[in-house]
Amino acid sequence: MKGSWRRTVTGAAVLFVSISVFITVTVLVYAAATQKYGDNTAAISIIMLICVAFFALTCTVIDILRRRMSTEKPLKDIAEATARIAEGDFGVRLEINKPRSRFNEFDCIKENINAMAQALAGSRATGEQFIANAGHELKTPVAVIQSYASALCSDKLSDEEKIEYARTIAQTSRRMAATINNILKLNKLENGKILQSPENFSLDENVAESILTFEDAIDKKQIELTCDIEEISAKGYPEYLSTVWSNLISNAVKFCGEGGHINISLKRQGGDAAFTITDDGCGIPADAGKKIFDKFWQGDTSHSSEGNGLGLAMVKKVVDILGGEIKVESRLGKGTTFTVIINIDGAKAKANG
Repeated sequence: MKGSWRRTVTGAAVLFVSISVFITVTVLVYAAATQKYGDNTAAISIIMLICVAFFALTCTVIDILRRRMSTEKPLKDIAEATARIAEGDFGVRLEINKPRSRFNEFDCIKENINAMAQALAGSRATGEQFIANAGHELKTPVAVIQSYASALCSDKLSDEEKIEYARTIAQTSRRMAATINNILKLNKLENGKILQSPENFSLDENVAESILTFEDAIDKKQIELTCDIEEISAKGYPEYLSTVWSNLISNAVKFCGEGGHINISLKRQGGDAAFTITDDGCGIPADAGKKIFDKFWQGDTSHSSEGNGLGLAMVKKVVDILGGEIKVESRLGKGTTFTVIINIDGAKAKANG
């Protein structure tokens, strides 16, 4: 660093000048003592001893103060801060009272410690929020299952009621299992658990298979589906891309009204492929912003029983890992368009997480 080099040169220059001054003064004192005391060696020796001792003491004091301010104090502050961080106190911040152009190595370490503490604080807050949300999501279906299971033990229910209660328990169990499965998938993604080697596959077939999964749901809501899918050979991770397509198609079907319209396209863009899905559903509120990719966030609570708020979080994580880009455009009451751009030769994928 330029600042470090300049400080080294400045320090060496100060030391050189100081020693030169001390030597010069010592020589002058010796000359004055010789002139005054002549051949009195004992007197001259005592004077020179006092002179040298004074300069040595001065240098020692200056060096102690210099080391205390430039080395010992920063090291003590750093040691105390890292000890507090090790104990779980991520609110610690080290003061750096100088412009960045004058930073030394200790200042750089302090800056890194502050950044680390801030990141750890954010991770803990995110983890606590994640646990709270996961607990809430699992608490509700567990309560439903317990309630309906207890009711099934009663002799007061008719056979039709028992069948309906059992059906509710089965549906709730499936939803809870899906939530747990999505939590585990998202955890793997966030910990960099991704296929180590990309494979050659047909991207258009990968998308088509995901579309076919929702054929019954599309027919049930009488949704008009139009597709414009170009044949594209790709190298990458089809399993993870299926998660992206499935979640985006699921959202489009879920928020599209009866007799609505969904359009899906897949086009080559140079070395990339662009997947676009548009629905004419309820749209996303303008104030939602980037919240739609947050874990457990659900903008339309009227559909909360149909999902767990983890789908788009997984989509965003997969796209990030694959080095792609996802964009969303939406108008409330008009519909939503998601666009995913991915590299088709797997070159941008972060294979190690």
